[in-house]
Amino acid sequence: MTLDERPIRYPSPADPRPDFRALLRSKPVVRAEMPDGSIGWLVSGYNEVRQVLVDQRFSRARAVAPGRALQGTEVFAAGSINGLDPPEHTRIRRLVASAFTARRVEAMRPRVASIVDELIGGLLDQPQPADFVAGFALPLPVQVICEMLGIPAEDMEQFHAWSDTIVGDWQQDSDEIMTALAGLYGYFGRLIEVKRAQPADDLMTALIAARDETGRLSEEELTVLGCTLLIGGHETTANQISLSLLLLLDHPAEMDKLRADPGLIPGAVEELLRYVRLGGGLPPARMTTEEVELGGVTIPAGAVVLPLFATANRDPSVFSDPDRFDVSRGPASHLTFGAGVHHCLGAQLARLELQEAFRGLLGRVPGIRLAVPATELQFKPGMALYSLRELPIEWGEP
Repeated sequence: MTLDERPIRYPSPADPRPDFRALLRSKPVVRAEMPDGSIGWLVSGYNEVRQVLVDQRFSRARAVAPGRALQGTEVFAAGSINGLDPPEHTRIRRLVASAFTARRVEAMRPRVASIVDELIGGLLDQPQPADFVAGFALPLPVQVICEMLGIPAEDMEQFHAWSDTIVGDWQQDSDEIMTALAGLYGYFGRLIEVKRAQPADDLMTALIAARDETGRLSEEELTVLGCTLLIGGHETTANQISLSLLLLLDHPAEMDKLRADPGLIPGAVEELLRYVRLGGGLPPARMTTEEVELGGVTIPAGAVVLPLFATANRDPSVFSDPDRFDVSRGPASHLTFGAGVHHCLGAQLARLELQEAFRGLLGRVPGIRLAVPATELQFKPGMALYSLRELPIEWGEP
């Protein structure tokens, strides 16, 4: 093996390898040694990442198939819609897709705005400093997805603890993830029985009907789908809200632009989604079903391929001056929500929540600022997502 053929080593959070992204920019497809010693292919260029997402020769199902050693969130994905290929993926996704159309989601805007208003009122009634994570960023998406599914929001603390474990990074013990999954599956099993006895106008009741009346879901699929919607509907959005506020506070001129012109908020949300690096763990893997040419490189059949969304979103061939955060940046199609059949089902809902969150915060919380130095902020260990323990904030005149 020549020096050029040797795999690079995928960086860990403790070893960020500052040269890593520069290497990937010059080589959009490279062989790399994973944290467990296995070999995979890292894909970083925008066009190459998009091809991995839309080309069915890159299989999610094979990447999480039984018999493969799985780590972190892939343990959960293996049994969920996120670990399926068409046609099974298509069958299950169709059952819930109608609840997340742009029209249905837009109809939810007044309710989301009302929840934002209530949460901001609660924050402003608290003594300063207040924890933005517990007081706003987490309860907003939790309350929205709980209302959609018909889940008691007061159970948030219980299921969020399970969720934090399930969304573990590659160092998370798989037994701990399985224990959390068992707890969450048991919770949904009990919820399903309650809703069978007392149907309501919510998504879980509709899914139960799809299971009981048409047989389009098995009982296990029903339970896992409910868990997937709950975790996907709050975990990423909550962390995106917190990290987005942190980024805006670090760019006060950009925040001032949004205060002066709230019409910029929808575009600013797209820039926040492009710019914020939400995860530090391994991205959802694909496995090649046959030999594939990608970015001038031949990847063999049966190879593990990892599309790097955050790096693709900084590709200078697509985004001018990509490392500059600019809330007035022109429209561009970031890959934060993926593409193809696995494009995030809740993308429109996440956008709506972010838009209304910052519309409310910028309009009602003057002088919002960090209450501690940014260097004192701590992230929860062992998570695939960058998740702040707390985000202490103050407001008003300093």
